[in-house]
Amino acid sequence: MRVLPGAVLGVLGGGQLGRMFVAAAQRMGYQIAVLDPAADNPTGRSADYSICADYDDEAALGRLADQCVAITTEFENIPAASLRQLSERRAVTPDARSVSIAQNRVLEKQFLRDNGFAIAPFAVIQQPSDHADETITCLLPGILKVSQFGYDGKGQKSVNHQADLTAAYAQLSHPICVLEKFMPLQREISVVVARGSDGEIKSFPVAENQHVNGILDISIVPARIPPALAQQAQAVACRVAERLNYQGVLCVEFFVVQDDELLVNEIAPRPHNSGHYSIDACITSQFEQQVRTLCNLPLGETTQHSAAVMVNLMGELWQNGTPDWNVILQCTTAKLHLYEKTDARPGRKMGHFTVLGTDVDEALQQAILIKKQLQRH
Repeated sequence: MRVLPGAVLGVLGGGQLGRMFVAAAQRMGYQIAVLDPAADNPTGRSADYSICADYDDEAALGRLADQCVAITTEFENIPAASLRQLSERRAVTPDARSVSIAQNRVLEKQFLRDNGFAIAPFAVIQQPSDHADETITCLLPGILKVSQFGYDGKGQKSVNHQADLTAAYAQLSHPICVLEKFMPLQREISVVVARGSDGEIKSFPVAENQHVNGILDISIVPARIPPALAQQAQAVACRVAERLNYQGVLCVEFFVVQDDELLVNEIAPRPHNSGHYSIDACITSQFEQQVRTLCNLPLGETTQHSAAVMVNLMGELWQNGTPDWNVILQCTTAKLHLYEKTDARPGRKMGHFTVLGTDVDEALQQAILIKKQLQRH
């Protein structure tokens, strides 16, 4: 059943992704209720209704279900049990099964491997004695990652030798980790897809991503890769969504390794940082698609009408006070997005800007110039 404008939609999570979902939904005529443990959060400031409670608070979940017709999430670490509870009364996207796979690196890797998707060699480490196992040491050098609650470079360590592995496992203080073999990269790319309950699926253009300290720094769209490789990445991302029987917006991140081989790195069951360019550069944004998939509406067209380069604005920029926004605003092809976060900590995403153009290289040149000017102020 279609959910039409005027209805109240719910979102679990109060971060910037929820805030951008609210903007898209309200523009279409929906009202929004947010549930988040923090009383003051970016999503709650723009939502129509707010519930301050933990994500596993059964009474609060019941209030959210009373208030809303359909409910979505803005990040993957919502307890799957909470999604199951809500789904007994309301439409919920994505579903608990998809989220439970994507929020656990072990289940995620096993799902990808068992469904025939190419991934980097990996092993599961559950105890210190595993470190001496030959099937694990042969993956060195590699990257050790906690199985849950790791993001933006958190919860992971580079390891070159067995001694590094032992030390990293102790430092991460997590009972279950995944060791992935280090793969020399040509590029990192990602594809955002939207899939409806009827199986309709649409892919956004491929983003080329550059990271600093494990955190996305710049996304270049369209990615500077051969058209055939872009089509392959979009096709693989769509197959991942289909194998998950996924409803909602999903991001699939890839490594491009030697000879343009594609390896699936991670999946994110939500709109993604690398898809923010779609707000300004596509006919339909990833956040409008989130509304459409939640409300059983036809999916929007994802055609990109302008080349785009998105740059994250990190908390470091605030170390000498509020950045000089004139640097961005004087550029007539740049779009500024601030998240209204009050605490500008290093490594925290405070906003982003997107430079549009007819040529991706020119847009990239302009975006880098703006970034350097901001850092000098």
